[in-house]
Amino acid sequence: MTTTYTPDDPAYLDEGDLRSELERVFDLCHGCRLCFNLCPSFPTLFDVVDAHDGRVGAMTPAEQDRVVDECYQCKLCYPKCPYVPPHEWQLDFPRLMMRAHAVRHAAGEPVRQRVTDQVLARTDLVGRVSTAASLLVNALTGTPGSLARRLMEKASGMASQRLLPPYARTRFTTWFRRRSAACGPRSFVSGTPQGEVSVFPTCFVEYMEPAVGQDLVKVYERNGVTCTLPEGTVCCGAPWLHQGNVKEFTKAATTNVSALVEQVRAGRDIVVAQPTCAYVVKKDYPLYLRGTRLAVEAELVAEHTSDPAEYLMALHRADDTSLDTEFPGRDSGAVPDQVTYHVPCHLQAQHIGLKSRDLLKVAGVKATLVQRCSGIDGTWGYRAEHYELARSVAQPMAREIRAAGNEVVCGDCHLANGSIEQETGIRPVHPIQLFARAYGIPEEPS
Repeated sequence: MTTTYTPDDPAYLDEGDLRSELERVFDLCHGCRLCFNLCPSFPTLFDVVDAHDGRVGAMTPAEQDRVVDECYQCKLCYPKCPYVPPHEWQLDFPRLMMRAHAVRHAAGEPVRQRVTDQVLARTDLVGRVSTAASLLVNALTGTPGSLARRLMEKASGMASQRLLPPYARTRFTTWFRRRSAACGPRSFVSGTPQGEVSVFPTCFVEYMEPAVGQDLVKVYERNGVTCTLPEGTVCCGAPWLHQGNVKEFTKAATTNVSALVEQVRAGRDIVVAQPTCAYVVKKDYPLYLRGTRLAVEAELVAEHTSDPAEYLMALHRADDTSLDTEFPGRDSGAVPDQVTYHVPCHLQAQHIGLKSRDLLKVAGVKATLVQRCSGIDGTWGYRAEHYELARSVAQPMAREIRAAGNEVVCGDCHLANGSIEQETGIRPVHPIQLFARAYGIPEEPS
């Protein structure tokens, strides 16, 4: 049985071995069909197999590749599939799809594809330039379908109609360091330190949504948790991984693990405010750094990495720590009694439960759950060739949000929140921001 999902296997980039593994896994999926409604890959797979009278082995390479192209790494297979490792069948559909992209990348892809890959993956370079010139960049890219965006699509392959998140004028790390220099060590409302964390902002909080990081820091400090920043981190590398560029992803993983492990060894936990990035740190770094000099360090970092709400709920439920449960912002009407909460796919795939829902409940906020994919997932939904299909994937999510009827929608995933805004016209907020408003913590001036 072939189960080659990691690049340390000598057969990882062997196309013949890949095709055999695709046939094995597709045959298992065809026999089960439990994932028929998760993403376009599965209906396509089942339709093709049915057209071949149930003979998976009759699929052509082009038909296999279409299934690969329509997988956008939502990772909802993991909580749904009964055959994922450690099951003896070792079925890992998302990692098999990433392997297929890696084989393609190694063989050489068209110039257009390589340009799009570079634009979408160099988030730190683009982020640094775009925040420095945010007024101009946001003016040029902020209107879907504009001339500037159509030219951008021709040059970069990013869908001209896709709503893009605006860039901030001040980066999160800049705000954090200025605040630390001006105010020095923070005092705690409780007067008692309850923990130390290092906030790994990733590119979304760093360049686009520093307000999420600002509220995270203030909520943590209110609850006696000291916040610091790791030095020398870069983008988590997910865009490289999802396009099959294992070399660049491994470089990013090596850089980040080297930086984050120093924080862990200093007694701090790692908090990551974006579900995709947290998933990468927890699940992908240990796998892709296996067999390298940082294998042990990657496991250590993964063990000490949390989502913001996951960390706070652990604090709340522990015997020797607790959350501040006084919420003056609730009395002032700053936070509604009920909101709609979109559950990100990459949080579901972490198997940590609905920690943001639980956190809102602590503040007295009831959350109506929407557990539908946004159709973005990494960079897939930003590509021009996937735009229409991505929007069709997002329609069930949009219908459920509208049906919930709440004025406020919240979600942990910056990527999904952009899709929600495009499909419903509602701009979601991060749950940690609602929690901050419930405490009466005001927003930072923009």
